[in-house]
Amino acid sequence: MVRKAGIMILGGIAILAAACTGKTNPGSAAVPPSAPAPAAATPGPPVGSTDVPPLVPSKRSLASFAQPSAAQACFDRKSESYTGIVDAHFHPRPFGGTAMSPAQVVEMLDKTGVRFVNYFGIGQSLDMASSCTYYLDCPGTAALPSIKNDFVNAQEAKVTPHPNLNIVLSMTFMDLAHPEGIVDTIKLYDREFPGMFKWAGELNVMKQALMNNRAEPATLASIDKWAPFMKILRERGIPVTLHSDLGNDAEPTKFVPLMKHILAKYPDNKIVWAHMGLSKELTKMDPTQHIDIMKKALDSYPNLMLDISWDVLYNSYHQYGLDFIAFFNAYPDRILNGSDFVAAGNKTPEQYWKELEITSRVNRRLDDNAFRKIALGENYFRLLKLEYQAPEICH
Repeated sequence: MVRKAGIMILGGIAILAAACTGKTNPGSAAVPPSAPAPAAATPGPPVGSTDVPPLVPSKRSLASFAQPSAAQACFDRKSESYTGIVDAHFHPRPFGGTAMSPAQVVEMLDKTGVRFVNYFGIGQSLDMASSCTYYLDCPGTAALPSIKNDFVNAQEAKVTPHPNLNIVLSMTFMDLAHPEGIVDTIKLYDREFPGMFKWAGELNVMKQALMNNRAEPATLASIDKWAPFMKILRERGIPVTLHSDLGNDAEPTKFVPLMKHILAKYPDNKIVWAHMGLSKELTKMDPTQHIDIMKKALDSYPNLMLDISWDVLYNSYHQYGLDFIAFFNAYPDRILNGSDFVAAGNKTPEQYWKELEITSRVNRRLDDNAFRKIALGENYFRLLKLEYQAPEICH
């Protein structure tokens, strides 16, 4: 494993993050608390607010996370930003049309305090003949799996590195409904970009929003055919982020059997369930039922992680936040932060800050143990076996 600014050469298997320890000054001996400390009185808008506070510049460089936790300045939750230092779900390019420039993207991430980012392609790219940027604006236009985004992301990450940003490239071309050619395409990636892709996803198992764009969801039969490429991911220690809707408002658990089948079929793969299964089609699910589904999956499959990206989660959980805060605090090793921002050319850095801040608001209410593992990246570091560590929390 090699660590350097820019593109990371990674590997390994997922392991649980170390427990949070107390600390009063940088370099002082860490003393484990008898129980996780409660959430700090952090700044930010009231629960349920749509107001976005001003950006809080980060005091921490990428290099600081390479130091042992005990050598880093402790993290002051009262004065430092609660936004995640990892964006594990970020799309540098849109479904179609122009994107923000590579230089603008890395400067935007740096300014907002993000030090680690996954560059996800768009699993379903819009037809090249279309001038459309967002699939929901052009129903009927095909949005199908493609290598286009991945290749552009790899080229741009190579020529636009940033000393304060660790970029992890992700393979997003995989057609989960027709997996027969995936292994051969991975070999193409290996030839063209040797050692550069260390994640897979976001891959769509079932994304209802794309059904009007000729997208084809995975089936139980097609999932059984994933074995050859899942073997490659497993052997290389590559996590895979799957978008798999739980259901919709009419049938909240309609598609749960798809993810259950995936987890049972590939229990040794590192799987990340994007958005905890929520979507714009499912906004009224009973939170107790939702949490129960997540708990059962986490308890049954130790390699499963949950991705809490996308503001659809905030729009749902802020109404019953305490249920989810207790859940996240109880499973602090199994959660990843992310924004799900799509860097279309008509967007601004201010819009990214808004999405990052909203998707990070949950962090304010986490206890110190969960905050360190989720917001400060310890889970992400352990998942990829990175040579980085999260700082301790100031007490």
